[in-house]
Amino acid sequence: MERKTAADFPQELLTLFDLYVHGDIERRDFLEGAKKFAVGGLTAAGLLEALRPNYAWAQQVPKDDKRIKTEAATVDSPQGNGSIRGYLARPAKAKGKLPVVLVVHENRGLNPYIEDVARRLATENFIAFAPDGLTSVGGFPGDNEQGGKLFAKVDRAKMAEDFVAAARWLKARKDSSGKLGAVGFCFGGGICNMLAVRLGADLAAAVPFYGSQPQAADVPKIKAAILLHYASLDTRINGGWPAYEEALKANHVSYAAHMYEGANHGFHNDTTPRYDEAAAKLAWKRTLDHFKNHLRG
Repeated sequence: MERKTAADFPQELLTLFDLYVHGDIERRDFLEGAKKFAVGGLTAAGLLEALRPNYAWAQQVPKDDKRIKTEAATVDSPQGNGSIRGYLARPAKAKGKLPVVLVVHENRGLNPYIEDVARRLATENFIAFAPDGLTSVGGFPGDNEQGGKLFAKVDRAKMAEDFVAAARWLKARKDSSGKLGAVGFCFGGGICNMLAVRLGADLAAAVPFYGSQPQAADVPKIKAAILLHYASLDTRINGGWPAYEEALKANHVSYAAHMYEGANHGFHNDTTPRYDEAAAKLAWKRTLDHFKNHLRG
């Protein structure tokens, strides 16, 4: 399939797709709303297909890259769904203990894009673990739409506990320096904010990409250095930012926030047309700098 960008679609259609992806409207509602954009031989179903992730694009670091080692790992989660499986990536020639980073997926499960993000971190000399929140329902099924359906079946509170368990397991590994970071995208961005609240001083750095914000009353619990990435066209998430920023300031939490002009929610995901190469590369450089500053010290 020819690779398209956000510029190839009307913004109203991209916004409609965002509502569908996040469960605010049903598939049939998206298709109905997309009809007016179905011109020149395109159908509404064809537009949906064009906007979906193409995981063949999700490989900046090959699975067999000689610089890294990858393996499956399972973490006990007695407060959650019993256990959570994930993808562990680390440098192949690691010397001594290394800082660790939890990588949290979007609301579709542990897909190839998120696995690639873990590999990218491993090439930067971090140990990265990407858990699959869909473990209790069989794991990411390989299909985005099916992944969304499975995601809706998992108890959110238990899934949150699964990620807390994964973070604590990662921090406590024998090859961990004890410096823990977290990065997450969409749903995963919200989980990063939650982990900052739940883990307190046990989390050194968090990088939520376009994630939902915690309650202002919980912000005093945050001890991690926070780096926030937002997309200017993402009004759904951005609405919660002013109150969060006010609480961060009031509680003297170390934070930096960046708004990427003209970018859509999901701009870092290089498997969809919403990917914004310039914004994604800049945000990733800032992310790596943030982890190097706060996890290597």
